[in-house]
Order: sequence, then C-alpha cells, then structure tokens
Amino acid sequence: MAGTSSGIVAGLTAAALGTVGFLAYQAQATVPASLAGGPTASASAASAQAKAPRDREHPSALPSGSGSGERVVYSVDDDRIWLVAPGNRVQRTFRVQPGSVDPPPGIYWVTSRSNAATGTDGIPIEHVVRFTSVNDVAIGFSAPVDSGSSAMADPSLKTGGIRESRADGNAMWQFATIGVRVIVIR
Repeated sequence: MAGTSSGIVAGLTAAALGTVGFLAYQAQATVPASLAGGPTASASAASAQAKAPRDREHPSALPSGSGSGERVVYSVDDDRIWLVAPGNRVQRTFRVQPGSVDPPPGIYWVTSRSNAATGTDGIPIEHVVRFTSVNDVAIGFSAPVDSGSSAMADPSLKTGGIRESRADGNAMWQFATIGVRVIVIR
C-alpha cells in the first residue's frame, strides 16, 4: 500500500510540474514580440519600452513607465532592481552586478527557481530566480553563497546571472515566485 501511495504522490507532483511549465510557456507565448523583446520586435517598440524616464536626483526612485502592479523592475543601464508590491509601492530597491549577457528590454515572467546551484562561472549561488534566456544562456537573479565571490564576471564566459547580495537575494527569493512579472528596462 505504501508503494501505491508514493506512486500516486509522484504522479500528482509530475502532473503539477507539467501544468506549471505549460502555463509559463503559454503566458510567454501570448506576449506580443514587441513587448517581450523577441526577435520580431520593432526597434521603436523596444526603444519605447526601454526608455523609462529616470529621476536623476533620486536614482533609487522607481522609473515612471515601468509598468504597474506587482512586479520586479530591472534596469540594465542602472544595474538596479526594484521589487514593486501592488499599488506601485516599492518594497525594496538595490544595485546588482550583471553577467556578460543582458536580457533585452521587455516583459517576462519568473519561469523557474532553484534554492542552490552552481553558476556558469563555477561560483556556488543561491536563490536563483530565472525569467528568460538569450542565445541558450539562462538569465536570472542570484546571490553568491560566499560574499567574497562578487568579483566581476569573466568577460570571456557567457553568463546570464544578475548577482545580488545575499540579503537582496533573499528578498528577491521571497518576492519573485513563479509567474511574477519581470520588467526589463534600459
């Protein structure tokens, strides 16, 4: 009887994971290429999404034009993240260290997470939150397990890890669950 119960649990778990993967795929597939930064996006549409105005006197202020509702906003140019709760309330903002491959501006969704992994640069990382890939390079947020491992990424390696401090990585992990929107701006 115990073997039957564990088989049922395993089957239900596999079905649930398959459903989540399908829904994430469906959500990504329904985003117009002009918003997702896909290969068919026009330069003007991508540029309009990318150029969110900044308050240069207050660089940590949420850029206008970066969407609404609950979301993660990532500025490629400013190397900054905003965790935005419903009602456009900034829950946390912090600087990050990007990898060598940047995601194009657009709207994405968190598609997978790993509590612990090894980055493509060989550094042990935690709280990995992935949201897209560029030329087979996974793009996501993560924190190095060893806080002394925050050296710049080797430019000869194609890395998509956007590195955070451990405290910021923990905040991202708590906030950015599967399906949460990620808005990438310039």
